[in-house]
Amino acid sequence: MTNVLVIGAGGRAHAIAAALKRSGATIYAVMKHRNPGIARLAEDVVIGNHDDPEFVADLKWVRDGIIDFAFISPEAPLINGMVDALEAHGVPSVGPKKNAAIVEGSKEFTRELMHRHGIPGGVEYHTFTDPERLEEFLMDYDKQFVVKPIGVTGGKGVWVMGDHFSTKEEGIEYAKRVLENRIGGEAKVLIEEKLVGEEFTLQVFTDGREVRPMPLVQDFKRAYEGDKGPNTGGMGSYSAADHLLPFVSEDERAEALDILQKIIDALHSEGREYRGVLYGQFMLTPVGSKVVELNCRFGDPEAMNVLSILDSNLVDVADGIINRELPEVRFKNLATVVKYVVPEGYGTAPVKNAEITVNEEAIRNEGALLYYASVNEENGKIYTTTSRSLAVVGLGARIEDAERIAERALGHIQGRVFSRHDIAKREVIEEKVKRMKRLKTSP
Repeated sequence: MTNVLVIGAGGRAHAIAAALKRSGATIYAVMKHRNPGIARLAEDVVIGNHDDPEFVADLKWVRDGIIDFAFISPEAPLINGMVDALEAHGVPSVGPKKNAAIVEGSKEFTRELMHRHGIPGGVEYHTFTDPERLEEFLMDYDKQFVVKPIGVTGGKGVWVMGDHFSTKEEGIEYAKRVLENRIGGEAKVLIEEKLVGEEFTLQVFTDGREVRPMPLVQDFKRAYEGDKGPNTGGMGSYSAADHLLPFVSEDERAEALDILQKIIDALHSEGREYRGVLYGQFMLTPVGSKVVELNCRFGDPEAMNVLSILDSNLVDVADGIINRELPEVRFKNLATVVKYVVPEGYGTAPVKNAEITVNEEAIRNEGALLYYASVNEENGKIYTTTSRSLAVVGLGARIEDAERIAERALGHIQGRVFSRHDIAKREVIEEKVKRMKRLKTSP
């Protein structure tokens, strides 16, 4: 039996723990709040700051040497050096060390890495620390643009012209706010050209040299239906049974995979061996795939799409990552649809400590999977926090089949919560396909 330390408390961590449990692992979990799904899977649980490498490295399980490896779910502990700290105590991890996790910790680093190594998929970008130079540049800039904090903002800090602001002046005001308030942890801001197309996610397992692709996923970041409202960590996502997407060809997927391979190679050449999961967010444009951002871990919700149909043993995959002998990785040919349930007011003023009732048996009977996320369990009852509460996953031969299953499952969850019901609807996907066709054929 393999003892695995799962670090994290959200829906992504629940999906990781469930896949490891199916693969024969014994789970030990450390999490900030009591996720009931992870707690039921675990042999033992510690509630505490899972982002703090010193706290985790000092856990009794680690000190007693009973952990075979750690699987780290969120980005913060990776960026903080969790892998380095655990390795110093003889515990290997699935996840990059601090010097490689910088691909998510600094958007500027990632852009410069791609530029230094001539990696395709780059975009025009400019970095500023001085608000006057920033304003001067943007007033003369003749393209639509995106404002990005340099560091991590949980998917909520990026503002896109035409979506989050309409005029240059509004964009300049937000960019100055990023500098003044050190949004993303640093008084620095990235200005990038706006990309036009459809976003998609390609995640890979990597042992530092080889990469193994996962099914493509498309997520929905805006809080409200019709892609309205504030950015969130993700309200849901879908994948197709052929592991592509309806608007992405095999050649276009191969192009994105080649970009990720080149990034892994570039990091290795600079002494930053990257082992773990690499998440590539791409924009499919009329001139090919462009990198929107990189993350140093599974996406959330995208982890729930791919891990729910993983047909390989995740413990074996983890061993291959750690020992630099990555095996082939298989996934079932099923479509998946994830729909998150979030507190009322999520994205602006979420309701906290509201009870949620979840009929788990009814959800199973619908053929759906359930992953708990940012909730608290007290005396057998489930309560909201200020973040996403739980997610349901529908599986089916077609996207529309999986979507119907996910929708039926949502009917068995009650409380002061809401979901986006338009995620993966046939008409929504058909419009995305039509839009890409128009973009590719327009002069």
